[in-house]
Amino acid sequence: MPPPSTAAPEGRGIGALANALWATRVLVLLGVLGSVAAALAVFYLATADTLYMIAHLRSYTDPALDAAAREALHDDTVFHVVEIVDGYLLATGLLIFAMGLFELYIAPLDRARASHSGEARPAVRNLTDLKSRLGNVVLIIMIVTFFGEVVRVDARSPLELLWVAGGIALVGATLWLTHSSGGRH
Repeated sequence: MPPPSTAAPEGRGIGALANALWATRVLVLLGVLGSVAAALAVFYLATADTLYMIAHLRSYTDPALDAAAREALHDDTVFHVVEIVDGYLLATGLLIFAMGLFELYIAPLDRARASHSGEARPAVRNLTDLKSRLGNVVLIIMIVTFFGEVVRVDARSPLELLWVAGGIALVGATLWLTHSSGGRH
């Protein structure tokens, strides 16, 4: 049994409150587990979409398929690939979020840092690091989504083509600014 504290009663009360408050950090596990569950669900969806897309590609080489139908199938497939990549990126972002929360509030992920794949992955030191990582994933998701929309654009006039080119230029500028700032937001 520990010796009785010689601190003033209000000091013991504050110490007990501090201990109780520190113990509530385990509530973050709800966010960690929820993020992992959501990531698993999105991985499942993206994988199911991949299998679905592959199953529908069998008709692409059918000689009876006319050129317009083949082109439509091609365009739909490219759009679905973009959606699949988007899904995997979202799932990865959820895992990054879960690992970051765990590292910040529960315990360091020493095993991840010691693994071969974790060598280049620095520890999440604070919320700003976590936000920066998530911001990069969100930026990539937005770029992939934009690419998917650009693929579907049917620019019929020079002005429409100029709008598409302007959007692509803005995406390029965003990537350049993000890269030049070292990924900091």
